[in-house]
Amino acid sequence: MPLHRKTVPVPTGRSMLMGGVFALVLGVIVATSAALGRAAQDVNLLETGSSLLYPLFNLWLPAYNHIDPDARITTQSTGSGTGISQAIAGIAQIGASDAYMSNAQMKQHPEMLNIPLCISMQMVNYNLPGLNAGHLKLSGPVLAGLYDGKIRYWDDAAVRALNPGVRLPHRLVIPVHRTDGSGDTFIFTQYLSFSTPSWANNVSYGTTVSWPAVPGGLGAEGNPGMVTAIHGNPYSVAYIGTSYESGIARYHLGTAMLENRAGRFLLPTVKTAEGAAAVMAGKTPQDERLSLIFAPGADSYPIINYEYVMVSRHQPSAAQATALRKFFFWAISANGGSTARFMNAVHFVPLPAAIARLTAAQIGEIR
Repeated sequence: MPLHRKTVPVPTGRSMLMGGVFALVLGVIVATSAALGRAAQDVNLLETGSSLLYPLFNLWLPAYNHIDPDARITTQSTGSGTGISQAIAGIAQIGASDAYMSNAQMKQHPEMLNIPLCISMQMVNYNLPGLNAGHLKLSGPVLAGLYDGKIRYWDDAAVRALNPGVRLPHRLVIPVHRTDGSGDTFIFTQYLSFSTPSWANNVSYGTTVSWPAVPGGLGAEGNPGMVTAIHGNPYSVAYIGTSYESGIARYHLGTAMLENRAGRFLLPTVKTAEGAAAVMAGKTPQDERLSLIFAPGADSYPIINYEYVMVSRHQPSAAQATALRKFFFWAISANGGSTARFMNAVHFVPLPAAIARLTAAQIGEIR
């Protein structure tokens, strides 16, 4: 069984975010719930944005409604770019994003908080008939070549050098990219930029980029669209969040082992995500805007990231602020949204304890 498809229990020491964080969190939840009483009935919250986070919100919300039946939270999958812009505009109370807001955006909108709730991973998937059951090895420079057209065929010498003994087809590569403003595009192009100077200089990274014109290349909207695109197009390659791993398994598509900064090729697993997160936790600033891409360390999977919610620290009512704080505290709780049953279902991992403390502090700023 491929490693990335196993349901791996999250180690207790990492998932039980300790150090007094949740004693404080639970105290806040109890206190605010008592103070607010039934006023939460009048609060309606809209979450919109990241298609990678969308499956997790769809798992969270029914469970959370058993704890807080008065909660009225609606979720939409619109892409990270839309999530950020609608949260800034006040159209949505919660903007979900795989990408943090830029320095320029924060200068214009200092009231916005970038709050991580968990850690996700991104896969690189492909549809190569006869080879999908294994795991091709791919690197940042090779992927950059597949996406900028410098590597046109799957049996190119650069691909063969990473996969000795594999009979690669002499078929044109079909690179698939997101057409919507996407946090997945942000982190994928960061991996290419951080590992490949030519990509950094010519294309760079962002929720949208000017993709090089590659004959046969395709665009797709959202993670579901990416899965559909590679399923329907043999010899294609795409970047897809691990919360859509079930679609990859259903269509028997391939998942690549990616080269990390230490030169090792790894699959996206709980262990390799935690390895990268542990290295980067101490580098995370108070506002938690940090790339985890291409982290150092032998056991670090190269494309992991904080999954953010963008929220204004200034809410129009005390009731709305309390409802947001209560939900977010539950989401990061080891007894709530960060339990293994939620995290394993979408192949995410909980925040390390040090990051959970930073997140709790940011949640406390919502007023």
